[in-house]
This record gives sequence, C-alpha cells and structure tokens, in this order.
Amino acid sequence: MRVMVIVKATPESEAGAPPKPEAWAAMEAFNAELDAAGITRSMGGLKPSRQGKRVRFDGTGRLISDGPFAATNELIAGFWIWEVRDMAEAVDWVTRCPNPMPGPSEIEIRPFYEEADLLEMLSPA
Repeated sequence: MRVMVIVKATPESEAGAPPKPEAWAAMEAFNAELDAAGITRSMGGLKPSRQGKRVRFDGTGRLISDGPFAATNELIAGFWIWEVRDMAEAVDWVTRCPNPMPGPSEIEIRPFYEEADLLEMLSPA
C-alpha cells in the first residue's frame, strides 16, 4: 500500500525558518531508518507558500492567485511517499518520527488510490 505522509505547515515553516542542527540531525537519522527499511519512495520539503501560486477552476475559467496563503494549518510543508504493508505500519513509523517542527505540529497519512480501487469504482454495478 502506498501512502503520502504529509507534514503540515506551521507559522515557523511559513516564515522559512531553518531547522535547528539537532532537529535536522534527528530527521536525517529517521530518514536513514526509513531508507534501511526500504519503504521510502520519495520525500521532499516545500518552500513557504509566499513563493507559490494557486489556480482555481470554475468550469472553463481559471483564477491564478499568488501566495502567501492563509490557514497555515491547511498547508503542506513537506511529505514522504511510502510503500507499507498497511495503515498500521504507516502509523507506527509516523509515531517514531521526530517532531518535524520546533513547536506543536501535525502529520497526516493518506493512502493513494491503487489501480484495483479505480477499477472497482469504474466497473458497472
């Protein structure tokens, strides 16, 4: 099962504050564990939303907005894509993760649709 593990943004990450050296080292060690377990497919950190754009769709219309975007807790600061046995394994790994932010933070785990899911959704009942 593939999951996206989403690190939610905080006011600190939106300010572009770099991590403290000890926090960086802890995350590097965690990422090394993920690599050793063979579950990491991709990972990355995102720049603050002030450097981003949003495109809103309404029929054929498009509205482009510049960042920064409000509601920091709804923004993404970083992610992993993992291949795990099941959601329980993903939760186990996330609970072992060092706090990705200097203060309170949140990580969301979302499964990807797999081909079998899509075929089931599209097959006539």
